Amino acid sequence: MLCRTLVLLLLLTCAAGAAARQVEVDPLLRERLALNMAENHDDMDVFDAQVWLRVSDQRLQRYLSRQNERLTLLQLVYREAARQSLDPDLVLAVMQIESHFDRYAISRVGAQGLMQVMPFWRLEIGRPQDNLTDVETNIRYGTVILAHYIDVAKEDLVDALARYNGSRGRLKYPEKVIGAWRKTWRNKSSDELPLYQASCQNYGLRACRYR
Repeated sequence: MLCRTLVLLLLLTCAAGAAARQVEVDPLLRERLALNMAENHDDMDVFDAQVWLRVSDQRLQRYLSRQNERLTLLQLVYREAARQSLDPDLVLAVMQIESHFDRYAISRVGAQGLMQVMPFWRLEIGRPQDNLTDVETNIRYGTVILAHYIDVAKEDLVDALARYNGSRGRLKYPEKVIGAWRKTWRNKSSDELPLYQASCQNYGLRACRYR
């Protein structure tokens, strides 16, 4: 059993390395990740987050049964989303589609954790010790990457999500994320979400048919 596990890990590492070689590394994203991963972890505004935490905790129960685990994850999502000026509900939608909130999830190409971060980024920024199955580490990597792609896409959410997923030019992944965002996680009205509104108008996603 141990040998089989070691072989599997070796294969996943090789797959991740191959995938990394096929990706053109954005130097701006590399710099942004390096700066953010080196920063101290700020405390979040607990009072400001109370209502969001209570509502989101109820929604997360279907995926995580332990309340302390849910609360830890939600606090980190709220804090890291705020750091990157992201809607925390969007981050939860990405997690649902990427990993179903399984911190140990590994994709066929080697992406790891809640937000399915490719491990080659650790080497790119000189942090090979980072553990992408660690909730806090994974959320920080994932939110920085997502925010970067939103900036690169000039706030075109559909394009940014496709870039995040490595499927630019296709609508399947953005459709899933925005659908999960709208149906399950969204706390704000459509009028409060300009990225959401613009994507609905520009791409006509099925997920955007209803306010």
